Amino acid sequence: MIYDKMIIGGGIVGLATALAIRERDPDCKLAVIEKEGDWALHQSSRNSGVIHAGVYYKPGSKKAHFALAGNASMFAFCQEHGIPFERCGKLIVATSPEQVPGLEALQERATANGLEISRIGSEAAREIEPHVNCVEALHVPSTGIVDFKVIAAKYVELLKQSSVDLILNSKVNAIKQQDWGYSLTTSRDVYQTKYLISCAGLYSDRMATRAGMDPGMQIIPFRGEYWHLREARQSLVKNLIYPVPNPRFPFLGVHMTRLIDGSVHAGPNAVLAFSREGYSWWNVNGRDLFDTLSFPGFWKLANTYLGEGLKEMYRSLVKSAFLASVQELIPEIESGDLIRGESGVRAQALRAEGSLIDDFHLIEQKNGIFILNAPSPAATASLEIGKYICSRIYGSL
Repeated sequence: MIYDKMIIGGGIVGLATALAIRERDPDCKLAVIEKEGDWALHQSSRNSGVIHAGVYYKPGSKKAHFALAGNASMFAFCQEHGIPFERCGKLIVATSPEQVPGLEALQERATANGLEISRIGSEAAREIEPHVNCVEALHVPSTGIVDFKVIAAKYVELLKQSSVDLILNSKVNAIKQQDWGYSLTTSRDVYQTKYLISCAGLYSDRMATRAGMDPGMQIIPFRGEYWHLREARQSLVKNLIYPVPNPRFPFLGVHMTRLIDGSVHAGPNAVLAFSREGYSWWNVNGRDLFDTLSFPGFWKLANTYLGEGLKEMYRSLVKSAFLASVQELIPEIESGDLIRGESGVRAQALRAEGSLIDDFHLIEQKNGIFILNAPSPAATASLEIGKYICSRIYGSL
Protein backbone atom coordinates (compact mmCIF):
# COMPACT_ATOMS: atom_id res chain seq x y z
CA MET A 1 0.00 0.00 0.00
CA ILE A 2 1.29 3.44 -0.93
CA TYR A 3 0.49 6.41 1.29
CA ASP A 4 0.83 10.07 0.52
CA LYS A 5 2.28 10.60 3.98
CA MET A 6 3.22 8.32 6.81
CA ILE A 7 4.19 9.18 10.38
CA ILE A 8 6.48 6.95 12.43
CA GLY A 9 5.62 7.19 16.11
CA GLY A 10 2.25 7.14 17.83
CA GLY A 11 3.16 9.39 20.72
CA ILE A 12 1.45 12.68 21.37
CA VAL A 13 3.63 14.60 18.87
CA GLY A 14 3.09 12.09 16.06
CA LEU A 15 -0.66 12.02 16.66
CA ALA A 16 -0.88 15.82 16.80
CA THR A 17 1.10 16.05 13.56
CA ALA A 18 -1.39 13.71 11.91
CA LEU A 19 -4.23 15.95 13.09
CA ALA A 20 -2.51 19.00 11.61
CA ILE A 21 -1.91 17.26 8.27
CA ARG A 22 -5.49 16.03 8.09
CA GLU A 23 -6.81 19.55 8.77
CA ARG A 24 -4.49 21.07 6.16
CA ASP A 25 -4.92 18.32 3.55
CA PRO A 26 -8.23 16.45 3.98
CA ASP A 27 -7.65 14.27 0.91
CA CYS A 28 -4.19 13.08 1.97
CA LYS A 29 -3.87 9.29 2.24
CA LEU A 30 -2.29 9.30 5.69
CA ALA A 31 -1.11 6.69 8.20
CA VAL A 32 0.47 6.66 11.65
CA ILE A 33 2.59 3.63 12.52
CA GLU A 34 3.47 2.61 16.08
CA LYS A 35 5.58 -0.27 17.42
CA GLU A 36 3.50 -0.75 20.58
CA GLY A 37 0.07 -2.29 20.95
CA ASP A 38 -1.44 1.03 22.05
CA TRP A 39 -0.83 4.75 21.64
CA ALA A 40 1.32 7.19 23.62
CA LEU A 41 2.73 4.66 26.09
CA HIS A 42 6.11 6.24 26.78
CA GLN A 43 7.12 9.91 27.21
CA SER A 44 3.62 11.06 26.25
CA SER A 45 1.92 9.45 29.23
CA ARG A 46 4.76 9.00 31.76
CA ASN A 47 5.06 12.65 32.75
CA SER A 48 3.84 15.13 35.35
CA GLY A 49 0.66 16.05 33.49
CA VAL A 50 1.58 19.74 33.62
CA ILE A 51 0.39 22.24 31.00
CA HIS A 52 3.52 24.37 31.03
CA ALA A 53 3.55 28.14 30.76
CA GLY A 54 7.06 28.66 29.39
CA VAL A 55 9.06 30.08 32.29
CA TYR A 56 12.32 28.23 31.81
CA TYR A 57 13.01 28.39 28.09
CA LYS A 58 15.51 30.63 26.34
CA PRO A 59 13.74 33.68 24.88
CA GLY A 60 13.41 33.36 21.14
CA SER A 61 13.75 29.57 21.18
CA LYS A 62 11.22 27.25 19.60
CA LYS A 63 10.52 25.80 23.05
CA ALA A 64 9.59 29.25 24.36
CA HIS A 65 7.35 29.94 21.38
CA PHE A 66 5.72 26.51 21.41
CA ALA A 67 5.11 26.63 25.17
CA LEU A 68 3.34 29.97 25.13
CA ALA A 69 1.20 29.10 22.12
CA GLY A 70 0.71 25.51 23.27
CA ASN A 71 -0.49 26.59 26.70
CA ALA A 72 -3.35 28.49 25.07
CA SER A 73 -4.19 25.85 22.44
CA MET A 74 -4.13 22.98 24.95
CA PHE A 75 -6.57 24.73 27.29
CA ALA A 76 -8.80 25.53 24.29
CA PHE A 77 -8.65 21.89 23.10
CA CYS A 78 -9.65 20.62 26.55
CA GLN A 79 -12.58 23.04 26.72
CA GLU A 80 -13.75 22.14 23.21
CA HIS A 81 -13.72 18.39 23.88
CA GLY A 82 -14.81 18.32 27.51
CA ILE A 83 -11.51 17.00 28.84
CA PRO A 84 -10.95 17.63 32.57
CA PHE A 85 -8.23 20.19 33.26
CA GLU A 86 -7.37 22.94 35.72
CA ARG A 87 -5.56 26.24 35.28
CA CYS A 88 -4.24 25.93 38.83
CA GLY A 89 -1.02 27.96 38.63
CA LYS A 90 2.27 27.11 40.28
CA LEU A 91 4.88 28.48 42.64
CA ILE A 92 8.61 28.49 41.96
CA VAL A 93 10.18 28.95 45.37
CA ALA A 94 13.53 30.16 46.65
CA THR A 95 14.10 28.28 49.89
CA SER A 96 17.12 30.36 50.91
CA PRO A 97 18.44 33.87 50.23
CA GLU A 98 21.18 32.35 48.06
CA GLN A 99 18.53 31.19 45.58
CA VAL A 100 16.92 34.62 45.16
CA PRO A 101 19.23 35.68 42.27
CA GLY A 102 18.17 32.52 40.43
CA LEU A 103 14.55 33.44 41.04
CA GLU A 104 15.18 36.92 39.64
CA ALA A 105 16.78 35.41 36.53
CA LEU A 106 13.72 33.22 36.00
CA GLN A 107 11.46 36.24 36.38
CA GLU A 108 13.39 38.08 33.68
CA ARG A 109 13.24 35.09 31.37
CA ALA A 110 9.53 34.55 31.93
CA THR A 111 8.80 38.21 31.25
CA ALA A 112 10.88 38.06 28.06
CA ASN A 113 8.80 35.06 27.00
CA GLY A 114 5.59 37.06 27.34
CA LEU A 115 4.26 35.56 30.57
CA GLU A 116 2.29 37.37 33.22
CA ILE A 117 3.84 36.36 36.53
CA SER A 118 4.26 37.93 39.94
CA ARG A 119 7.10 37.85 42.44
CA ILE A 120 5.81 37.46 45.97
CA GLY A 121 7.11 37.17 49.51
CA SER A 122 6.90 34.22 51.85
CA GLU A 123 3.60 35.28 53.46
CA ALA A 124 1.86 35.66 50.11
CA ALA A 125 3.31 32.34 48.98
CA ARG A 126 1.87 30.61 52.04
CA GLU A 127 -1.55 32.03 51.25
CA ILE A 128 -1.35 29.96 48.06
CA GLU A 129 0.54 26.96 49.52
CA PRO A 130 0.15 27.05 53.32
CA HIS A 131 2.85 24.45 54.01
CA VAL A 132 5.57 25.67 51.65
CA ASN A 133 9.05 26.67 52.79
CA CYS A 134 10.35 29.75 50.98
CA VAL A 135 11.80 33.21 51.36
CA GLU A 136 10.43 34.43 48.02
CA ALA A 137 8.50 32.89 45.12
CA LEU A 138 7.29 33.40 41.59
CA HIS A 139 3.58 32.82 41.03
CA VAL A 140 2.83 31.55 37.52
CA PRO A 141 -0.98 31.58 37.18
CA SER A 142 -1.16 30.20 33.62
CA THR A 143 0.30 26.78 34.46
CA GLY A 144 -2.25 23.97 34.48
CA ILE A 145 -2.74 20.23 34.86
CA VAL A 146 -4.33 17.57 32.67
CA ASP A 147 -3.98 13.86 31.92
CA PHE A 148 -2.05 13.68 28.66
CA LYS A 149 -3.10 10.05 28.21
CA VAL A 150 -6.65 11.37 27.86
CA ILE A 151 -5.44 14.04 25.40
CA ALA A 152 -3.70 11.39 23.28
CA ALA A 153 -6.80 9.18 23.33
CA LYS A 154 -8.87 12.11 22.03
CA TYR A 155 -6.33 12.68 19.25
CA VAL A 156 -6.70 9.02 18.26
CA GLU A 157 -10.49 9.29 18.31
CA LEU A 158 -10.41 12.34 16.02
CA LEU A 159 -7.98 10.65 13.64
CA LYS A 160 -10.21 7.60 13.38
CA GLN A 161 -13.15 9.84 12.57
CA SER A 162 -11.16 11.44 9.76
CA SER A 163 -10.17 8.10 8.19
CA VAL A 164 -6.47 8.15 9.05
CA ASP A 165 -4.98 4.66 9.04
CA LEU A 166 -3.70 3.88 12.55
CA ILE A 167 -1.31 0.93 12.54
CA LEU A 168 -0.20 -0.66 15.83
CA ASN A 169 2.27 -3.45 16.60
CA SER A 170 4.54 -2.43 13.72
CA LYS A 171 8.17 -1.83 14.62
CA VAL A 172 10.13 -0.13 11.84
CA ASN A 173 13.19 -2.27 11.14
CA ALA A 174 14.43 -0.68 7.90
CA ILE A 175 13.87 2.52 5.94
CA LYS A 176 14.91 2.85 2.31
CA GLN A 177 14.80 6.18 0.54
CA GLN A 178 13.62 6.06 -3.07
CA ASP A 179 13.33 8.73 -5.74
CA TRP A 180 9.58 8.79 -5.15
CA GLY A 181 9.63 8.56 -1.34
CA TYR A 182 10.36 5.85 1.22
CA SER A 183 9.88 2.14 1.70
CA LEU A 184 9.43 0.94 5.31
CA THR A 185 10.01 -2.64 6.36
CA THR A 186 8.27 -3.34 9.64
CA SER A 187 7.64 -6.29 11.91
CA ARG A 188 4.17 -6.48 10.40
CA ASP A 189 4.38 -5.52 6.72
CA VAL A 190 6.13 -3.39 4.11
CA TYR A 191 4.76 0.09 3.55
CA GLN A 192 5.49 2.75 0.97
CA THR A 193 4.99 6.47 1.37
CA LYS A 194 5.63 9.48 -0.83
CA TYR A 195 6.54 11.53 2.25
CA LEU A 196 7.80 10.39 5.65
CA ILE A 197 7.62 12.14 9.02
CA SER A 198 9.52 10.53 11.91
CA CYS A 199 8.30 11.38 15.42
CA ALA A 200 10.00 8.44 17.09
CA GLY A 201 10.89 10.02 20.45
CA LEU A 202 13.32 7.75 22.28
CA TYR A 203 14.33 6.19 18.96
CA SER A 204 14.51 9.35 16.86
CA ASP A 205 18.24 9.04 16.18
CA ARG A 206 17.91 5.41 15.04
CA MET A 207 15.13 6.25 12.61
CA ALA A 208 17.33 8.90 10.99
CA THR A 209 20.23 6.46 10.81
CA ARG A 210 18.04 3.79 9.24
CA ALA A 211 17.08 6.31 6.57
CA GLY A 212 20.76 6.75 5.70
CA MET A 213 21.35 10.05 7.50
CA ASP A 214 23.88 11.14 10.07
CA PRO A 215 21.68 12.69 12.78
CA GLY A 216 24.65 14.47 14.37
CA MET A 217 23.44 13.45 17.82
CA GLN A 218 22.41 10.50 19.93
CA ILE A 219 19.59 9.90 22.38
CA ILE A 220 20.76 9.25 25.93
CA PRO A 221 17.92 7.98 28.15
CA PHE A 222 17.47 9.44 31.63
CA ARG A 223 14.95 7.97 34.04
CA GLY A 224 12.83 10.20 36.23
CA GLU A 225 11.40 8.51 39.30
CA TYR A 226 8.31 9.67 41.18
CA TRP A 227 7.02 9.16 44.71
CA HIS A 228 3.38 9.70 45.69
CA LEU A 229 2.07 11.32 48.85
CA ARG A 230 -0.19 9.00 50.79
CA GLU A 231 -3.80 10.11 50.61
CA ALA A 232 -4.02 11.39 54.17
CA ARG A 233 -1.19 13.86 53.50
CA GLN A 234 -2.19 15.13 50.06
CA SER A 235 -3.59 18.29 51.62
CA LEU A 236 -0.01 19.46 52.23
CA VAL A 237 0.18 20.40 48.54
CA LYS A 238 -2.57 22.47 46.95
CA ASN A 239 -1.26 22.67 43.38
CA LEU A 240 2.30 22.81 41.98
CA ILE A 241 5.50 23.71 43.82
CA TYR A 242 8.84 23.89 41.97
CA PRO A 243 12.33 24.70 43.24
CA VAL A 244 14.69 27.23 41.67
CA PRO A 245 16.62 25.01 39.21
CA ASN A 246 20.26 24.26 39.84
CA PRO A 247 22.10 26.21 37.11
CA ARG A 248 24.84 23.55 37.13
CA PHE A 249 22.44 20.76 36.11
CA PRO A 250 20.16 20.51 33.04
CA PHE A 251 17.08 19.24 34.89
CA LEU A 252 14.49 21.11 36.96
CA GLY A 253 14.90 19.21 40.22
CA VAL A 254 12.36 17.48 42.46
CA HIS A 255 9.01 19.27 42.54
CA MET A 256 5.56 18.66 43.97
CA THR A 257 2.69 18.19 41.55
CA ARG A 258 -1.01 17.67 42.10
CA LEU A 259 -2.44 15.53 39.33
CA ILE A 260 -5.85 16.03 37.77
CA ASP A 261 -7.20 13.05 39.75
CA GLY A 262 -6.29 14.79 43.02
CA SER A 263 -3.26 12.67 43.87
CA VAL A 264 0.08 14.34 44.56
CA HIS A 265 3.47 13.16 43.43
CA ALA A 266 7.02 14.25 44.13
CA GLY A 267 9.79 14.08 41.56
CA PRO A 268 11.32 13.40 39.25
CA ASN A 269 14.98 12.91 39.86
CA ALA A 270 17.20 12.22 36.82
CA VAL A 271 19.40 9.11 36.58
CA LEU A 272 20.93 7.37 33.61
CA ALA A 273 18.63 4.62 32.33
CA PHE A 274 20.18 1.35 31.14
CA SER A 275 17.51 1.00 28.46
CA ARG A 276 15.57 3.44 26.34
CA GLU A 277 12.53 2.00 28.05
CA GLY A 278 14.33 1.53 31.36
CA TYR A 279 11.66 2.33 33.91
CA SER A 280 13.59 0.71 36.79
CA TRP A 281 17.19 -0.11 37.72
CA TRP A 282 16.48 -3.69 36.61
CA ASN A 283 15.48 -2.81 33.03
CA VAL A 284 18.70 -3.33 31.07
CA ASN A 285 18.97 -3.47 27.29
CA GLY A 286 22.41 -4.50 26.05
CA ARG A 287 22.28 -2.57 22.81
CA ASP A 288 20.92 0.59 24.42
CA LEU A 289 23.54 0.52 27.17
CA PHE A 290 26.36 -0.17 24.71
CA ASP A 291 25.22 2.72 22.51
CA THR A 292 25.28 5.04 25.52
CA LEU A 293 28.63 3.92 26.91
CA SER A 294 30.35 3.91 23.52
CA PHE A 295 29.19 7.42 22.61
CA PRO A 296 31.93 10.01 23.25
CA GLY A 297 29.41 12.71 24.08
CA PHE A 298 28.11 10.72 27.06
CA TRP A 299 31.50 10.64 28.78
CA LYS A 300 31.99 14.34 28.20
CA LEU A 301 28.54 15.01 29.65
CA ALA A 302 29.25 12.70 32.58
CA ASN A 303 32.50 14.49 33.32
CA THR A 304 30.74 17.88 33.25
CA TYR A 305 27.94 16.83 35.61
CA LEU A 306 29.69 14.08 37.60
CA GLY A 307 28.99 15.53 41.04
CA GLU A 308 25.33 16.29 40.43
CA GLY A 309 24.85 13.00 38.61
CA LEU A 310 26.16 11.01 41.59
CA LYS A 311 23.80 12.95 43.86
CA GLU A 312 20.88 11.99 41.60
CA MET A 313 21.86 8.30 41.73
CA TYR A 314 22.17 8.44 45.52
CA ARG A 315 18.78 10.13 45.78
CA SER A 316 17.32 7.35 43.60
CA LEU A 317 18.68 4.57 45.78
CA VAL A 318 18.34 6.14 49.24
CA LYS A 319 14.86 7.26 50.23
CA SER A 320 16.11 9.60 52.97
CA ALA A 321 18.10 11.54 50.37
CA PHE A 322 15.02 11.95 48.21
CA LEU A 323 13.01 12.93 51.28
CA ALA A 324 15.53 15.68 52.07
CA SER A 325 14.87 17.25 48.67
CA VAL A 326 11.13 17.08 49.26
CA GLN A 327 11.46 18.60 52.73
CA GLU A 328 13.26 21.62 51.31
CA LEU A 329 9.89 22.49 49.77
CA ILE A 330 7.47 21.02 52.33
CA PRO A 331 9.20 20.42 55.69
CA GLU A 332 6.18 18.62 57.18
CA ILE A 333 6.44 15.66 54.81
CA GLU A 334 7.85 12.57 56.54
CA SER A 335 9.34 9.36 55.19
CA GLY A 336 6.15 7.38 55.75
CA ASP A 337 4.21 9.88 53.66
CA LEU A 338 6.07 8.89 50.47
CA ILE A 339 5.04 5.84 48.45
CA ARG A 340 7.18 4.87 45.45
CA GLY A 341 5.34 5.44 42.18
CA GLU A 342 5.94 5.10 38.47
CA SER A 343 8.88 6.31 36.40
CA GLY A 344 9.37 7.92 33.03
CA VAL A 345 12.32 8.06 30.63
CA ARG A 346 13.40 11.30 29.01
CA ALA A 347 15.03 11.22 25.57
CA GLN A 348 17.99 13.56 26.01
CA ALA A 349 19.55 14.54 22.69
CA LEU A 350 23.33 14.88 22.93
CA ARG A 351 26.02 15.89 20.44
CA ALA A 352 29.29 13.99 20.16
CA GLU A 353 31.22 16.84 21.77
CA GLY A 354 29.03 16.49 24.87
CA SER A 355 26.71 19.48 24.44
CA LEU A 356 22.99 19.08 25.04
CA ILE A 357 20.51 19.85 22.29
CA ASP A 358 18.07 21.79 24.40
CA ASP A 359 15.67 23.11 21.76
CA PHE A 360 13.25 21.49 19.33
CA HIS A 361 15.38 20.06 16.50
CA LEU A 362 14.64 18.38 13.19
CA ILE A 363 16.30 17.42 9.92
CA GLU A 364 14.57 17.97 6.61
CA GLN A 365 15.51 16.13 3.47
CA LYS A 366 13.87 15.22 0.19
CA ASN A 367 10.41 13.82 0.90
CA GLY A 368 10.96 13.60 4.64
CA ILE A 369 11.23 15.26 8.03
CA PHE A 370 12.92 13.60 11.00
CA ILE A 371 12.16 15.05 14.45
CA LEU A 372 15.33 14.46 16.47
CA ASN A 373 14.50 16.34 19.65
CA ALA A 374 11.08 17.23 20.99
CA PRO A 375 11.63 17.66 24.75
CA SER A 376 9.30 19.08 27.35
CA PRO A 377 7.09 21.07 26.81
CA ALA A 378 6.28 18.75 23.87
CA ALA A 379 3.06 17.40 25.42
CA THR A 380 1.81 20.90 26.27
CA ALA A 381 2.81 22.16 22.82
CA SER A 382 1.89 19.07 20.79
CA LEU A 383 -0.78 20.84 18.74
CA GLU A 384 1.60 23.71 17.98
CA ILE A 385 4.46 21.37 17.11
CA GLY A 386 2.13 19.49 14.77
CA LYS A 387 1.19 22.74 13.06
CA TYR A 388 4.86 23.69 12.76
CA ILE A 389 5.80 20.37 11.16
CA CYS A 390 2.84 20.76 8.83
CA SER A 391 4.06 24.23 7.83
CA ARG A 392 7.49 22.77 6.97
CA ILE A 393 5.81 20.24 4.68
CA TYR A 394 3.24 22.46 2.99
CA GLY A 395 4.66 25.93 3.58
CA SER A 396 3.14 28.65 5.71
CA LEU A 397 -0.33 29.88 4.94
